[in-house]
Amino acid sequence: MIEHTNDKRSNQRRIIGKVIDLPVNFLIKHKFSPTILSYIGFLCSASVAFLLSIGGLHFPVYIAWMVPFILFWAGAFDIFDGEVARRTNSNSKAGAFLDSNLDRLSDSVLIIGLILGNFLHYILGYIVLFLVIMISYIRARAENEGIDMKGVGLMERAERLIILWFAFMAEWWIYTLSKLILGTPFTWFFPIFVLFFTGLLILTIIQRLIFSFKALNKLDAQNKK
Repeated sequence: MIEHTNDKRSNQRRIIGKVIDLPVNFLIKHKFSPTILSYIGFLCSASVAFLLSIGGLHFPVYIAWMVPFILFWAGAFDIFDGEVARRTNSNSKAGAFLDSNLDRLSDSVLIIGLILGNFLHYILGYIVLFLVIMISYIRARAENEGIDMKGVGLMERAERLIILWFAFMAEWWIYTLSKLILGTPFTWFFPIFVLFFTGLLILTIIQRLIFSFKALNKLDAQNKK
């Protein structure tokens, strides 16, 4: 399982590296610090949350692009900050701490935006928020014990943002086309998606718990020798 995780991580880094070369080099050339990029990513997430809170998934066609467009850049800057730090040898514990906390704030405001926009029932919203925080907590706790958790679990933050991006697009198209063609908008897609999304979050928690337990038991066995 550890070998599989390492292969997955290497493939992801290779693909991401090729795709983001141009923008990362641009950011480095113009001396954008990883910290600034982290803040920009958070501001993008906060902007998406605000738009969601005022019905952003059902905007008219001429402004419907705003939510997916800004969410795309929120995810992009979440990648850019770490890559700029790596390529400029400016990794730091303070920067990693800031980035991690801004990521949790970004996740939280997005969920709050969905709740305020009536796209997500508040009880289910709290459950989703709890699961997202647990995914991050398990990683942080395991890494504090010396376990490398990168690439472990189906729903890491990048995957969550990608899935949400497609879900937001699908919700707008289904709602708008059904309203245009049938006169009555379909509102069933997003509630069903949230249940599916919640299931994937639970699966990720289980994956991380199992991986952590196995890795920690292995470390305990090595320390006893």
